[in-house]
Amino acid sequence: MGVPAFFRWLSRKYASIIVHCVEEKGKECNGVRIPVDTTKPNPNEVEFDNLYLDMNGIIHPCTHPEDKAAPKNEDEMMVAIFEYIDRLFNIVRPRRVLYMAIDGVAPRAKMNQQRSRRFRASKEGVELVDEKNRIREEILARGGYLPPEEIKERFDSNCITPGTEFMDNLAKCLRYYVADRVSNDPGWRNVTVFLSDASVPGEGEHKIMDYIRRQRAQPNHDPNTHHCLCGADADLIMLGLATHEPNFTIIREEFKPNKPRPCALCGQIGHEIKDCQGTAREKQGEHDEFADSMPVSEQEFIFIRLCVLREYLARELTMASLPFPFDFERSIDDWVFMCFFVGNDFLPHLPSLEIREGAIDRLVNIYKDVVHKTGGYLTENGFVNLERVELIMQAVGVAEDNIFKKRKEDDEGFKRRMKEKRKRMKIEQRGPAYMTTGQFAPQALGRRDRPEAVQNARHQAYDMRMQSRDTDSKGLKRKADDSDSEPEPEDNVRLWEEGWKQRYYKTKFDVDVTDEDFRRKVVKSYVEGLCWVLRYYYQGCASWKWYFPFHYAPFASDFKDIKGMFTEFEKGTKPFKPLEQLMGVFPAASGNFLPPTWRSLMSSPDSSIIDFYPDDFAIDLNGKKYAWQGVALLPFVDERRLRAALADVYPDLTPEEVKRNSLGSDVLFLGKSHPLFDFIQELYRTESLEVTNPETLIENDFLLLSRVKFKDPHYADDFVFKAVLLSGAKMPNKVLKPGDWERGNREPWRPQLGFNPNRQQAHLDQSGFRALGDITWQGLAATG
Repeated sequence: MGVPAFFRWLSRKYASIIVHCVEEKGKECNGVRIPVDTTKPNPNEVEFDNLYLDMNGIIHPCTHPEDKAAPKNEDEMMVAIFEYIDRLFNIVRPRRVLYMAIDGVAPRAKMNQQRSRRFRASKEGVELVDEKNRIREEILARGGYLPPEEIKERFDSNCITPGTEFMDNLAKCLRYYVADRVSNDPGWRNVTVFLSDASVPGEGEHKIMDYIRRQRAQPNHDPNTHHCLCGADADLIMLGLATHEPNFTIIREEFKPNKPRPCALCGQIGHEIKDCQGTAREKQGEHDEFADSMPVSEQEFIFIRLCVLREYLARELTMASLPFPFDFERSIDDWVFMCFFVGNDFLPHLPSLEIREGAIDRLVNIYKDVVHKTGGYLTENGFVNLERVELIMQAVGVAEDNIFKKRKEDDEGFKRRMKEKRKRMKIEQRGPAYMTTGQFAPQALGRRDRPEAVQNARHQAYDMRMQSRDTDSKGLKRKADDSDSEPEPEDNVRLWEEGWKQRYYKTKFDVDVTDEDFRRKVVKSYVEGLCWVLRYYYQGCASWKWYFPFHYAPFASDFKDIKGMFTEFEKGTKPFKPLEQLMGVFPAASGNFLPPTWRSLMSSPDSSIIDFYPDDFAIDLNGKKYAWQGVALLPFVDERRLRAALADVYPDLTPEEVKRNSLGSDVLFLGKSHPLFDFIQELYRTESLEVTNPETLIENDFLLLSRVKFKDPHYADDFVFKAVLLSGAKMPNKVLKPGDWERGNREPWRPQLGFNPNRQQAHLDQSGFRALGDITWQGLAATG
């Protein structure tokens, strides 16, 4: 979800949802590494049935990490991905299903965000190279030293997109990896493994949700299945709640704000590239020891317990004196829906609603009044009641003017506090061992004074940066001013002043606020978007071609008479093919991942779609401070024009490119010792189904089943997946104590063991193999 602050807000307000993962480490004996035995009970005192991996959250940090040296080549990247999966498997130890989902072709609503990210990544990559060259020249010109630059090809992270050779190689490597683990690791042998690679349409987390929904709709589904989903995106929390499964847990890396990162120029930790002063010429010595004194520690994992979040939300959302019985499951769905207003991957957030300003609490308070007055909820099974939504928006709209004014007051107060803090830090930075010339005092370099030496090394680096900032390009001293902060971006809208709505529509949309037809057009598109997103979360993709066609959102006060603004989405829409999506999201700088004649459409002056690929583009900070927070003003891709242009170059595809451009299916892996191996083998014989890779049948019985294609059970287009607790579901024991309710907005309380200190140890025969029928084998199908 596009809310960077959401997880931090959630973990502070509902602190007890967080638990540290207990991770058992492998041992080494006489130089031989002994792996962890994952068949043993989980040291976290909970047994998980199914583990789902949103693979893109693994692929990105393993291929271009931010806090350590990048892998040297593609082989090292693949090994890093395998090791990451091994760690997760070791911690979670699923007993029934492992589902690995890589992002495939996304709906158009998501492609616009992908396009923005990839254009930004390309632009920032070029700017980083230019900045590194400029700063390197400056450091060398004043006699500084930098280690020789390692010559290697820059990894373009844009290749982590369906249709590229990299993603095709990744799928092949993962198939080999899973085959090896199922064959050789005892913990994997009785686990059914699914791999949904980039050839299968859909975002990774939504392919996982689709699998869970369809399994839940089967009569033999175990309603007490314990799910664990790995991923760092905040929307996974919403998706987990939307399943209405009582035992659902998220695992993710522990969030550590302000984590130090190595300088992109010198590799040292403790400063950014713009503050780099180079390194010491000596290969050994105090300076090198200081540079190496901050090793990168292995990232720890945490569990987010959605059953505990449900406890919190029950207290928050329960309403007394309703004219009808309170339905907690319905209120959960309404809470998920209201969170969309503060940000998501498909719609810009409303200007008056910011997560840091308590927007969700404001919405919840208004929501309770609306439910009381109207006698009903906002949503049902992923469908929206627009009349009630309008009442909430109008209530927010009444307060918009005051919200903007208070935001300005809070911002000014924050700036004053930060300015005072910087002044205090300048004074505190200068310790007794610091000399006025900015050099080390001799006694500070002794090994007996090691802590003081390290502290003063930081003092020196800080002073050098301050001197550099106070000197212009000609070496002249700048005139001191009262502030050492970066200049504030110009804000022409000024939402805190009268006339803010007129300035907003004129600046952002280039229309007058009196143009009612245009404003209704924007609101109508936004209303469609709200309906599309909720349907996407609860029923699947309602339309592959729908997207919000504006860069900015309307105001809450603009939501008037919206009941008839949405009817239904167009039926029968289909996703792009992988290479078509590449053309829709890639900048010209990443055209090397495309066939030559396709690539020329991005750069040739004669191309009919050259306007889709601007060499440069503006980024509207939109009231924010940093470029990554702003809005990339890119032209939207016209699907009809794109397809018309591609029709001329489709014949140029090679057989390999045609294969990469095709859509695939999930692949199911079973080891020979799996209880269902014989059943599947017999199914293929009696039904005369084809294996994907028949030549491996002779060589290895396992590989026969490593390529079985799997399709989820099919449901009619008008089938509605029910957002309810299933019959037979047993709610976990409540774990919150009275003091936990007041713990919000403090440091999270993180017990080290187990989800519930009073819970008895679950055994594998109770949890791991409750029902082999959990997987719907009627869903198996071979498509050749």
